[in-house]
Amino acid sequence: MYLQNRRLAATVNFYLAALLVAFVIGASGAHAAAGTYNAELSPELNSAKNLCALVPCSEVFPGAKSFSERMGQPPYVEAYGAQENGKKNLLGYVMLSTDITDMPAYSGKPVVTLIGMDLKGRFVGVKVLKHSEPILLLGIPESALLNFNQQYIGKSVTDKIEVGQSRPDEGVLGVDAISGATVTVITQNQVMMTAGTAVARQVGILAPTVRKPARFVASGKRLTWEQLVKQGSVQRLRVLPQDVGLEGGGDPFIELWFGDLNQPDVGASLLGENNWKNLHLQIKEGEHAIFIIRTAGTESFKGSGFVRGGIYDRVQVKQGADSFTFRDTDYLNLYGLAAVGAPAFTESAIFIIRSKVFSAAYPWKLSFMGNRVNGTTGKRSFATFDATYWLAADLLQGGRPVVEEAAAPWRQVWKSRALGIFLFAALLVMVVVVYAFREKLTRLSTHKNKWPVNAFKYSAWALSIGFVGFGVMAQPSITQVLTWLHTLLFQWTWSLFLSDPFIFLFWIFIILTVFLYGRGLFCGWMCPFGSLSEALYKLGGLIGLKRYQGHLPRVWNDRLKWVKYAVFFGLLTVSLFSLGLAEMLAEVEPFKTTFLVGIGHRAWPYGLFVCAILGLSIFIERPYCKYICPLGAALAMPSTFRWFGLPRKQDCNSCKACAVGCGSLAIDADGRIDHRECLHCLDCLVLYTDTKGCPPLAKERKRRERDGLEITPIGRNGYFIPIHAVAMESRVSQGPDPRMPTEPVPRPYKTQARFGRALWLELVDHLWPWSAGGWASQRALQVAGFSLALAATLAWVLAATGRLSASAIIGWWIGWSLYEVLIRLSGRRYVKDGPWWQAHYRYATVMDMLSYVGFKNLLIGAALFLSLKALGLLLI
Repeated sequence: MYLQNRRLAATVNFYLAALLVAFVIGASGAHAAAGTYNAELSPELNSAKNLCALVPCSEVFPGAKSFSERMGQPPYVEAYGAQENGKKNLLGYVMLSTDITDMPAYSGKPVVTLIGMDLKGRFVGVKVLKHSEPILLLGIPESALLNFNQQYIGKSVTDKIEVGQSRPDEGVLGVDAISGATVTVITQNQVMMTAGTAVARQVGILAPTVRKPARFVASGKRLTWEQLVKQGSVQRLRVLPQDVGLEGGGDPFIELWFGDLNQPDVGASLLGENNWKNLHLQIKEGEHAIFIIRTAGTESFKGSGFVRGGIYDRVQVKQGADSFTFRDTDYLNLYGLAAVGAPAFTESAIFIIRSKVFSAAYPWKLSFMGNRVNGTTGKRSFATFDATYWLAADLLQGGRPVVEEAAAPWRQVWKSRALGIFLFAALLVMVVVVYAFREKLTRLSTHKNKWPVNAFKYSAWALSIGFVGFGVMAQPSITQVLTWLHTLLFQWTWSLFLSDPFIFLFWIFIILTVFLYGRGLFCGWMCPFGSLSEALYKLGGLIGLKRYQGHLPRVWNDRLKWVKYAVFFGLLTVSLFSLGLAEMLAEVEPFKTTFLVGIGHRAWPYGLFVCAILGLSIFIERPYCKYICPLGAALAMPSTFRWFGLPRKQDCNSCKACAVGCGSLAIDADGRIDHRECLHCLDCLVLYTDTKGCPPLAKERKRRERDGLEITPIGRNGYFIPIHAVAMESRVSQGPDPRMPTEPVPRPYKTQARFGRALWLELVDHLWPWSAGGWASQRALQVAGFSLALAATLAWVLAATGRLSASAIIGWWIGWSLYEVLIRLSGRRYVKDGPWWQAHYRYATVMDMLSYVGFKNLLIGAALFLSLKALGLLLI
C-alpha cells in the first residue's frame, strides 16, 4: 500500500505540473486572442459626422472608393465607387448597429457591428467592432461569430431570416447557430435585420413604415399635473450621476418631464386653451408637437450642437426602428405650463416632429444621449437613456392599436427548445424524487449488491454526460456565479438570467438541493464533468487497471482539498477588479473545452489540460472535483448549512468500514462526514443498514443469534429495533458523536421567551460577533474588530451619501468579514447544524466559520447594497 501511494503521489505531481503548464499557456493564449472582446472604440463613434474616419467602412463594402458623412435618421453612410462623368457612383450603404438599435446580447451589452448593404438591400459585408461576450473569447473562438455573420452575405433585408433550419414552405431562410451561444446569435440576427430594414426603408429599397394617424378623443376636461402623470400623459426620464459614471449625490444628473401636445385634453391642460390653439396655428397637418422640461440637474438637454449646426444632439424621439431628431427650425419656446401643480423648471422646449411616419397613436421613446465615464480608466463611452411614452387608450378613438413586437431573444430560445426544456426539467425532478427516497433504495441494497442504488445513480451519470453535457450543453460554471454576482450588484437584468433555459433550471435545482442535501447531489450525480470523471474511473477498473487505482494518502488529501477554495476565492477577488480577467482565469475549469466546444476545436493547451485531468481520473476518483474545482468550492460553503445529511450512528466512531470505502475521503477517523466534501455516492448509507456488511450490525446480529434474541428490522437510528436491547461497549458510547460534523455545544443563549423574543436574540447573535469570553482572552483582537466594524459602518454611511463607490464598499465589506471570522473564532466558535429553527449548535472549524460569516454577510451586504441602489445613493 505504501508503494502504491508513492506511485499515486508521483503520478499526481506529474499531472499537476502538466495541468499548470497547460493552464498558463492556455490563459496566455486566450488573452492574446482577445480580438474585439471589449475593444476600445472612439468616444465620438456615435456622434462623429465622418463615421468612416473612425471605423473600416471599406472592409464591409468591398470596392467602395469613398464614403459620405452620416445622413438620415437613423444615420447611415453612402458608399461610392469610382466617379463616372465627374459624378459619384452610389454603390450602397454602410450602417453602425448601435446607431439604430442597442439590443443587448447574452452579456447584457450590445454587439457593436458595422454592416454594408447594396442598392438592392443585399448584405455585402459584416464586421464586429466590439463585443462583451466572454463565451466568444474563452468557450468559443471569435471566428465562430465571424463565420456566423458571413452567412448574411448575399442575403437580403427582404428575406425572412431566422436562426435555425430553413422552412421553404413558410418562406423562412435559416442561418446556422453557434452551439452554446444561442442567445448571442438570435440577438445578432435581430440586430442585422433591424438595422438593415431601418436604412432600407429610408432609402426606398423597402416601403416606408405606415402607421395610422392618431384620432383623438376630446372630452373638454382640464387635468392637473398630478392627474396627467397618473394618466401617463406626462412621463419622466431621470438620469442619476452614477448612471454616467460620476459620483452620486442628492440631485440627479438630469431630470426631464415630457409629453404629447397634439391630444386636445392633454395639450390644453398643459399649455392653457389659448396657448394650445396658438401652437396648432403654427404647425401643419400631420406634424406633432411634444414638450420637454428639465426640473432637476445641471446638464442641458439642448446641448450645444444647435448653436454650431442647428441640431439638438442631446435628445431624439424613437418609434420602432425610426428615429427623429430636431433642428433649430423644429424648436418653439415654452414659457410656462398651465396645469395646476406643474413643477418649476430650468430649461424647456417644444419640438415639432415633421415626419408623416410618426404617429402619436403608437408608443414612442424619448432618448437622452450622453457619455458615460469609466470610473477606473476615465474613458468615455456613448450612452443613451430612454423613457417610453404611450397615450392612454381612452384618449384615442378606438383605443390603442395592436402593436406586435419581436419577441425577446430569451423568449425565442424557450419557445424553440420547449421539448428539450421539458425533458431536462423532468430529469431534474426525477433525480430529486429518487434521492429523497434514498433510504428506501439503500435498504434494498447490500454491500455486495448495490444495483438498486447504482441503477439510478449510473443512469443519472449517463444522462448527465450524454444529454446534459454533450446534448444541451448545460454544464454549470464558476463564470456564471461571478457574472450573476456582478449583474446583481451592478446591473441586474432578468433577460440575462433567463437567456439559457437549461442553465436557469439547473441553477434552481442546484440552489435548492445544496441547502437541502449539500453539494453532493449535483456534484456527485448531475455534474456532467464530474460524471464523466467518475465513469472513467469505473471504466479503468473494468479494463484491468484496478490495481493502479486508489486514493491519495489522507494527509495529502487533507492538504490538497483546500486548493479549490483558494482557486475560488482567487477568482472572486480578481473579478472585483476585472471580470474579464477573472473569466480568462476561469479556464481552470475544463468544462467549456469538454462539452461546449470540443477538444478538437480548441488550441492544444486546452486539450492537454482536459486530457491530463481525465487521464488522472482513471487512477484517482474525481481528482478535479476534490482538489481543483472552484464551482465545487462555491457550492461546498453553503453545504455547511444543509438541512439533511447522511445518517450516522454512535458505533461509527470506532468502525472504519465506511471511511475506507469512501471515494471522496469525506469520512474522518471518528466516523464523521464532512458534507462539504461528500459526493453522495451512498455507499456508506448502504452499509448503514446492511446486517452483514456493517461491522457493528454484523456483530450485534451474531450476538442476537447466539443469545436467541429477536432479529428485528433496522430502525432509522441504524440499529436493530430494541425489543431486547443489547448494551453498547463503553469505548463506543463514550467516544465522539459522529452524528454531527463536530462536537455539539450548548445553546449560546438560554431563553424560554416567546417567539418574538427568541427571534430577537437570534438576530443579535448573528449581528453582534463580540463575546465576554473573547474580551477576556483576546482583548486586542476584539477592540480592533470593534474599530473595524465602526469603520465599515462609516463606509456604508459614506456610500449612502454618495461619497464612496460600490467597489470601495465591497472591499470594506470583505475586510470586515475576514476580521469577523477571527473575532468569532476567539469567542463565539459555534455554528448551527441542520435547519436553523432546530437550534442544533456545534463547534466551528475555521472552514465552518468562513462559510457562516461569508454567507451571512453576503446576504446582509446584498440587502444593503440593493437598498442603496434603489434609493439612487450608490456610485457604480
